[in-house]
Amino acid sequence: MSPPAARSTTTATKTAHRLAVRKERPAPAARSVQRRDMAGKSLGEIELAPEVFGIQPNQAVLHQVVTAQLAAARAGTQSTKTRAEVRGGGSKPWRQKGTGRARQGSIRSPIWTGGGVALGPKPRSYAQRTPKKMVRLALCSALSDRAAASKVALVDAWSFEVPKTKDALGALDALGLDGRVLVVLGDEDVTAQRSFANIPEAQTVLAAELSAYDVLRNDWIVFTDATLPGAERTSAAEEPPAVADEEETER
Repeated sequence: MSPPAARSTTTATKTAHRLAVRKERPAPAARSVQRRDMAGKSLGEIELAPEVFGIQPNQAVLHQVVTAQLAAARAGTQSTKTRAEVRGGGSKPWRQKGTGRARQGSIRSPIWTGGGVALGPKPRSYAQRTPKKMVRLALCSALSDRAAASKVALVDAWSFEVPKTKDALGALDALGLDGRVLVVLGDEDVTAQRSFANIPEAQTVLAAELSAYDVLRNDWIVFTDATLPGAERTSAAEEPPAVADEEETER
């Protein structure tokens, strides 16, 4: 049996090893984006929210959340018939003994042609339960990955007078966006949604329905002032403090 001093030294070594394995989370990086109009004219530079666009992407969480989202999109309507569901086979094909053949109880047995399927697929749900914090971390990781590659664009607003695909293509060309483009819209951007609907390389999504999978499957992410994540916090920080009334100042 080892002495108490040796046991305490071993315990301290194991504790130190466990603490050394833990990694410090890096501080969110500060990133910015050019704010432009539909014609591509620069309207200034906007600081992006570091907690949304500046974190280090978590690859494991991204994989788990995207897998869950793709699984939830499956219909799950596949179905096969068991031997009890196949029509026919109610009587024994021949007697149990005396024929020299293998004993059989039904011609709809899974070993027969035209019989039921053993252990076949049945309708089911493939949905996986994913914690809300994990879903948000995956979305922020995907947005941070696009922001690190300078693939985030910001438009003041989509001012389409009427739904027109030609105007939407012109806006994408003026902004210099190539490849697949994800346009994040608000509830009031109905005209913009119809303008981008016929463009194969463009995908539209509501800001409330934005997911990590949508971000990863597109090259560019385009926000407006109303749909930019963290814009509420930024605008609130830029507002000047309220001036106290004269009466309150005198008091």
